Amino acid sequence: MKLSNEHFSLSQFRRHAFSLAALALCSGSAWAIQPFTVKDIRVEGLQRTEAGTVFSYLPVKVGEVFDDVKSTAAIKSLYGTGFFKDIQIEEQDGVLVVILEERPTIAGVEFTGTKEFEKDALVKALKDIGIGESRILDKATVERAEQELKRQYLSKGLYGMQITTTITPLERNRVRVTFAVEEGEIARIAEIKITGNKAFSDGELRDLMALNTSTWFSWYTKADQYSKQKLSGDLESVRSFYQNRGYLTMQILSSQISISPDKKNIYIAVNISEGEKYKIGEIKLDGDLFGRDAELASLMLLKKGDTYNAGRLTESTKRISERMGNFGYAFANVNAVPQINEETREASFTIQVDAGKRVYVRRINLAGNTRSRDEVIRREFRQFESSWYDGEKIKASKDRVERLGFFEDVKLETPEVATSADQVDINLSVKEKPTGSLMFGAGYSSAERLTLSGSISQANAFGSGDTMALELNTSRQNRTIVLAHTDPYFTDDGVSRSVDGFFRTQRPFAGYSQDYKVQSMGGNLRFGVPFSEVDTVFFGLGVERTHVFTTGISPRSYRNFVATNGVGIDTNPISDTYGLGEATTNSFPLTVAWQRDSRDSVMTPTIGRFQRANLELAAAGNSRYYRAIYQAQLYQPIYRSVVLALNGEFDYGHGLSGQKYPVFKNFYAGGIGSVRGYEPGSLGTKDAFGESQGGAKRIIGNVELQIPFPGADKSLRWFAFLDGGQVFDEGQRMRTQDFRFGAGIGISWISPVGPLKLSFGKALNAKPDDKKQGFQFQMGTGF
Repeated sequence: MKLSNEHFSLSQFRRHAFSLAALALCSGSAWAIQPFTVKDIRVEGLQRTEAGTVFSYLPVKVGEVFDDVKSTAAIKSLYGTGFFKDIQIEEQDGVLVVILEERPTIAGVEFTGTKEFEKDALVKALKDIGIGESRILDKATVERAEQELKRQYLSKGLYGMQITTTITPLERNRVRVTFAVEEGEIARIAEIKITGNKAFSDGELRDLMALNTSTWFSWYTKADQYSKQKLSGDLESVRSFYQNRGYLTMQILSSQISISPDKKNIYIAVNISEGEKYKIGEIKLDGDLFGRDAELASLMLLKKGDTYNAGRLTESTKRISERMGNFGYAFANVNAVPQINEETREASFTIQVDAGKRVYVRRINLAGNTRSRDEVIRREFRQFESSWYDGEKIKASKDRVERLGFFEDVKLETPEVATSADQVDINLSVKEKPTGSLMFGAGYSSAERLTLSGSISQANAFGSGDTMALELNTSRQNRTIVLAHTDPYFTDDGVSRSVDGFFRTQRPFAGYSQDYKVQSMGGNLRFGVPFSEVDTVFFGLGVERTHVFTTGISPRSYRNFVATNGVGIDTNPISDTYGLGEATTNSFPLTVAWQRDSRDSVMTPTIGRFQRANLELAAAGNSRYYRAIYQAQLYQPIYRSVVLALNGEFDYGHGLSGQKYPVFKNFYAGGIGSVRGYEPGSLGTKDAFGESQGGAKRIIGNVELQIPFPGADKSLRWFAFLDGGQVFDEGQRMRTQDFRFGAGIGISWISPVGPLKLSFGKALNAKPDDKKQGFQFQMGTGF
């Protein structure tokens, strides 16, 4: 290009020279600039950016010399802010002129056609990337946001989606960014093909995978929607399945994903190499054993000659590491070093134990207990500050805090102290949950229609750990008022004290011709003495006064009781027509009980046992008897998060000093908590009106298969159950043919107002005089 003096003055030439220098910078070429002394600096073209901001990025000040090096640095610095899309630097008679064109700002981000995602969630996600209201428009960021949207849709299986991005200019150098989405249909898994497997069939391996072809339940499980993370987990499940059955060298050679041309079907192909099946050779321990060779060796779950099992080997090293932790070696490193003999198909292992330094606990830090006092949590700890680290005691401490039932979530960490090589802190964080309990029960039958009951109580009152309860049962058949207080740490070493007073009125057939009424009032004082981490023995004393009122045609058992213990119009127990009567009894029951609880949670147990044995002896007063109760529960995981829950209970009552067992102390069966599918309290020997008054002996058995809902935590589960049981009169022979059984399905949920259980059961062997009840609902019940 030819430049002449007729068309360009010197100042014009310099002005264009700096503009070309900026162009040269962007294109990578060099352009020499005649240095000059800056008399002043002027910025032009700004609309939003402050001039001071521009000055702060310029590498020159008034009075300094400006040259091509500083020109290059100035342009780089200003472009680096991201605020400008065009920059020109000129010189006018010693004045440095910076001419800028600002990038537009985003006035708003809009979405059309989005159904899978909430728009507010998308706006927030893109704002984190850099696309949002009042942000500077950057086309590279817009493209990145578009790719992120596509990634999110692909993770949902929408491979046929299309995204069109539109940038609409607005006044005042603003733009609106619109993402128009055509989601299309979700791609479904049409086939999962596995090759290379010989020892196990395709069906066996596919059953291990969370991904699956479409089934009738896929609308809920989403198992037919491809996910890279799910596939990785499935391949690991297949690998573990093989390695737990001896195939030490099993490999996943490849996994390929293909999509049909219409992007509606996905095909998954997995190629594996099974390898050979190995047995265990020699196993020896080496390293820091501290003379505990035999003790640590006993923790191994594999022995010579066993089929290789990766899961058991991992569990063995974990158990050794945990045992070392019980001795204070919190960071013990235990590794299994294999020696493989391909000829004999044997794998020998050397278990290397590196104990590291013995550590102790510096501090126990609590967080999240906004309601509960620190002492409520700290007194459950079995690991103490400034003591050697003991993994077993730390686990027991966490379990005890969880069993309090005051917290929705309990997390424990043991981070190293940064300034020490032999110290750790224990950080326990909890999430408080409402500890007030509003209990509500309901049932439906063709005879009674809807029946209701309820009560209210408050655990962890005022954050003290104490339980204060006011039970108000206002159902048609029962009126109950109970005031109770339990102090779990009446003494510093964990002896508990419980005090309660009660007034109960039972009128099972109110409004019917066979009406009768039982009123009881009294109180109890009980102490609980812990003998181990899971065992507690209870001792108690109570006083109880009971009034029984009968009519002319009340149930025979109650009329007989009044005839024997009270006064009436006709006290002839042989007569069927004697009239009004009443009896009053006093008793002073002594209670001795034992309880063992090793469950991992009180509200939602998944593993552990619970046992309770209780003896109530009333040897003083004019109502003398004893009652013995034994209950046992077992919770055992059987597959992933599926839990098998077993419950059994045997109760027995008998009169003393020649007296019959008092009828108002009878046991009852039927309904939630005993045998579902039958009306509550309806089992047992019937009177002339077909009603049951319970019995002196009871046997209950329950089996539940508890399965968490997909996508929910263990507080929401559905279950299938099989119940069996019966009550028998005093002196009546217990025969298996008299037992009643029920089965069905249900849902349990730890709701904000207490445990909820809903079940639909079917009576399996009901007799003509049995009262059946299919739907049953209760809040505040246990098993």
